[in-house]
Amino acid sequence: MEWFIAVLAIVVLGVAAIVAAGGMGEMNREPVRDTYRQDLPDRPLTASDLAGLRFGVTLRGYSMAQVDDILDRLTTEIAERDARIAELSCSLRSQATAAPDLPRGRADELGPSE
Repeated sequence: MEWFIAVLAIVVLGVAAIVAAGGMGEMNREPVRDTYRQDLPDRPLTASDLAGLRFGVTLRGYSMAQVDDILDRLTTEIAERDARIAELSCSLRSQATAAPDLPRGRADELGPSE
């Protein structure tokens, strides 16, 4: 009887180990991510998006792939914003130089107040 209990205990422990290792079913089709995945919006980034940004920590520090993706995106967006600012500044300067002298106010036309 003691042998039966010992064999039964070994079998139960073996089955428990197989189940714990995931051997009794299919593996998950979704990849397991061991680092935090940052999902950013598709619109241009705002200051609040960057304030809430967190990178996954890996063995050697932050996840280099995540940091590189964010830096590439920020580089593109900042270059687009700089180009737009330069374009608007140039058009503002051209409007300022092309504007005729503004007429003086109506108070000047009426003369001194009596």
